[in-house]
Amino acid sequence: MERMQVEPIEIDTGRNPAWSLIFLHGLGADGHDFAALPREMSLPVPVRFILPHAPVVPVTINGGLFMPAWYDILTLDWNGPEDAAGVRNSGRELQGLIQRETERGIPSHRVFVGGFSQGGSVALFTGLRYRDPLAGIIALSTWMPLPDTLAQESADANRSVPVFMAHGTYDPTVPVKFGARSRDQLRARDYDVHWSTYPMEHAVCPQEIADLNDWLAARLRSPD
Repeated sequence: MERMQVEPIEIDTGRNPAWSLIFLHGLGADGHDFAALPREMSLPVPVRFILPHAPVVPVTINGGLFMPAWYDILTLDWNGPEDAAGVRNSGRELQGLIQRETERGIPSHRVFVGGFSQGGSVALFTGLRYRDPLAGIIALSTWMPLPDTLAQESADANRSVPVFMAHGTYDPTVPVKFGARSRDQLRARDYDVHWSTYPMEHAVCPQEIADLNDWLAARLRSPD
């Protein structure tokens, strides 16, 4: 799989941010899809938003059409096969972005990772396995890939990482039951999962952004 060739979009909400939020877009989109998110939020301290672009690859469920994707999607069946190698490749890309932030002076415990739909699945997969503590994981309208590997691969450093999950109750693309099952799998392992639903389809709505803003703000105000 061709990896990311284009530099991520970066938006600082103020001078000298001491926190970062790496947010991955969904299937068929690019980093510009969430470029408005920083100005739609009102956070108590400056934050660096990092919006990477997925590589363009063939996607099986779309007839092999080439499009931006973090990994191939083989089926929409909950119990169907998954592109494990692709998930892990994108996980390594996200790890690299986290590590780049630490090299720029923002330690991992001040880095949030998140995403929408397929991007959110990569954020969940990577964040729960990352070897150093993260500030939090954001998973919007998504699911947890490769759940059977979590018990063996989960990182002790992120056993208590806060997770914000949200989903549209009318989502025809990623059914809300997929998100709820992933939530239940995480809670069964005692992860700290905040869960909200909204009367929408496969999208992000103003109330969801407001709730995410409050969740983030509470953690940005917390002492290290």
